[in-house]
Amino acid sequence: MRGVIIDLDPPALLSAAARNNAEWCAAVSRSGHFRDGVWCSPRRTPPLYPDAVTLTPGASAADVLAGVDTTGPGCSVKDSFASLDLAPAGFAVLFEAQWIHRPAGAAVPAAPAGVPLEWDEVEGPGELEAWEAAWSDGDGRGLFHPGLLREGILFLAGRAGGRITAGAVLSTGGGAVGVSNVFARTGAGADAAWAAALGAAARHWPGLPVVGYEHGEDLDAAVRAGFTPLGPLRVWLRTR
Repeated sequence: MRGVIIDLDPPALLSAAARNNAEWCAAVSRSGHFRDGVWCSPRRTPPLYPDAVTLTPGASAADVLAGVDTTGPGCSVKDSFASLDLAPAGFAVLFEAQWIHRPAGAAVPAAPAGVPLEWDEVEGPGELEAWEAAWSDGDGRGLFHPGLLREGILFLAGRAGGRITAGAVLSTGGGAVGVSNVFARTGAGADAAWAAALGAAARHWPGLPVVGYEHGEDLDAAVRAGFTPLGPLRVWLRTR
């Protein structure tokens, strides 16, 4: 996509963001399939990752529930367009967030002053394990498998004194670059992490829009980095 800038209207950007996120979830989960406007996994996905992601606003609750395991609690669904009512099936809203977007070719924000981080791309299983330990604050569970270190997915590590203290993931899919799993051990480091992620996206995929989703203080940090909210999403969790 180098040299060709992809420009999408807001509805198409929402669909691209949902598809990008579903492909990332599928890669982490190593399971699931795409069908009827939904990505879904018939077996339980890893912690923090949904069992289904809707890809179009027309996807129905029946479409989602037909492809996931609802025999017990723990099933989760990313309702990408905040359009489903899964309460009758025993689900409750876990959280709400906003899809976010930056157009291809937008200027990369400068890294904040006074945050001396050295950035590089994770290579090899050992570095990936160290990255996950930093991201999870020491509670690593082998969530990110070495198969994710492939073309189209980048794990960025921000190091202070050789130790990973900040990071982000970039993944392509759906005609966009998705930014996810942004973290930093300090408040100023969050702005540095967003700047580093956008810099990497501009280097590797300059023609693609950048998408993701955030809420709360993380959404505030994304907006400071130049993202614009696109629309709401909900994550539902089956509690009974």
